[in-house]
Amino acid sequence: MSTGKQLLSYALRFKGTILLGLLFLSIAVFTDLAGPFIAKHIIDNHMTVGQFDFTPILYLLILYFSLSICTAIFRYFMYLQLQKGSNRIIQALRKDVFKHIQTLPIGFFDQLPSGKIVARVTNDTEAIRNLFVQVLSSFATSAISITGVYIALFILNWKMALIALVMIPIVYIWMILYRKYASQYNDVIRTKIADINAMINESIQGMTIIQAFRREKQMTKEFDEMNEEHYQYERKLIILDSATSHNLVNTLRLLLFTCFIIYFGTQSFSGTQIVTAGTLYAFVDYLTRLFNPITNIVNQFSQMERSLVAGNRVFEVLALKGEKVSNEKIPKYKGHVVFDQVSFAYKEPDFVLKDISFQAKKGETIALVGHTGSGKSSIMNLLFRFYDPTIGKIYIDGVDITTIPRQTIREHMGIVLQDPYLFTGTIASNVSLNQPNITRERVEHAIQSVGADRVLSHLEKGIDEPVIEKGSTLSSGQRQLISFARALAFDPAILILDEATSNIDTETEEIIQNAMNVLKQGRTTFIIAHRLSTIKNADRILVLDKGEIKEQGSHEELIAAGGIYEQMYEMQAKSLQA
Repeated sequence: MSTGKQLLSYALRFKGTILLGLLFLSIAVFTDLAGPFIAKHIIDNHMTVGQFDFTPILYLLILYFSLSICTAIFRYFMYLQLQKGSNRIIQALRKDVFKHIQTLPIGFFDQLPSGKIVARVTNDTEAIRNLFVQVLSSFATSAISITGVYIALFILNWKMALIALVMIPIVYIWMILYRKYASQYNDVIRTKIADINAMINESIQGMTIIQAFRREKQMTKEFDEMNEEHYQYERKLIILDSATSHNLVNTLRLLLFTCFIIYFGTQSFSGTQIVTAGTLYAFVDYLTRLFNPITNIVNQFSQMERSLVAGNRVFEVLALKGEKVSNEKIPKYKGHVVFDQVSFAYKEPDFVLKDISFQAKKGETIALVGHTGSGKSSIMNLLFRFYDPTIGKIYIDGVDITTIPRQTIREHMGIVLQDPYLFTGTIASNVSLNQPNITRERVEHAIQSVGADRVLSHLEKGIDEPVIEKGSTLSSGQRQLISFARALAFDPAILILDEATSNIDTETEEIIQNAMNVLKQGRTTFIIAHRLSTIKNADRILVLDKGEIKEQGSHEELIAAGGIYEQMYEMQAKSLQA
């Protein structure tokens, strides 16, 4: 479906509001176009030489003034209705885009920077709003006005009205030629705006690194280059607009007035037709009114193209295949996990996991270790169904996880990431994530169970302490403990700890180690760890290297084997002693 048709489908959702606005507009145009006819009647019938009838002139002037007031009133209500309809359309569109984004696979967010996604939801939808507020209003006003003017011109003089009709194909041809070039420029402009947003977002997120490594000038230079390219294409579009639209309309106006003067002059001199002063006034007035809407249409071409390009970018996101959010519920599973000959590639044929097979029984703790890039996090991504295996199967309690909706299977899983993410709100809301079934008592119990109360007790408002974006006012240890409490509050059957102790101090690590013993009870736990000292008590340790399981066993068994794990453990022990 084309962008235009998709936008029309959204407009039809609120057709009542928009059609009411167009009705008000039609009435306003009618009352406005009646003015020149009243003026013609006054001039020709009541202001002739030797006769001046004040009373009917006064009545006609009152009618003229009343119609002007009606025009203003109906245009006011027209504007309100079209604005209301436009805002409703964009509200629905933004709602659909944001809702759809929630259903997209994690791989989409890996490929597209967050700043560009934000641009699609905010800037591009705002450009679409202008399509309905400015372009639709101008086009509708102009179309109705032009139709009314042509009806009036045909009533006054059908021959000159036929000559004036040549304006329509000229404007249409101009629109086709304009769109050919303007669409190219606008596509680049919208893309560059998204790139600029992405860079600004990235710079803000990484400002600590930028300033620490004195990269301010380099970042400014890169931004300036991007901004300059955006400026150049904006300049090309401005040149296209200014060199054609105003000049085109003026040229057409002059040509039509020239035809008008020649025609009526010839008629008057030949004596074949006497043109009254009122007719001349009305015709000149209507011709002026004809070119005002034509000017409005031409001037809106640029905004129309920007809106259509923006609409195309928004509908590209909506066209991406998402997965319906499931409300299906399943009983809490036991947590028996089996990886059966699983291989996985983010992009084939580069497999990051190769023939992975292992099982974790209910209540067991499985640790995953290995050098960076060995595939530890990829295993967790598959278990959480952020991605699905390229080859092989993963089972929970004997059920293939790909047969269960992603949201359903995650209902009984909990995760603690290396860099925990906190949302704007309070500590309590970040633990419960505003889940209705997680009571305040449950939140407090989770915080106490992981020992978080010991490091959060000094906060003035306790668990009601405000949290700003990403929890930047809290220490890494505090954020991590809140993340632990969140996982515990959701009471998962499977718990995943992804480098959960790598960014915290020794004292907080001790608190977490004690809490982990509570967390692991009755749960199947997967631990990804660089600090091998934290996984000594794991039931089984899987040693990964280049996407393959090279060794597995308990801590004592692997040390005794004298393989990769033993070498890694000795290296860490020596580094700590040093």
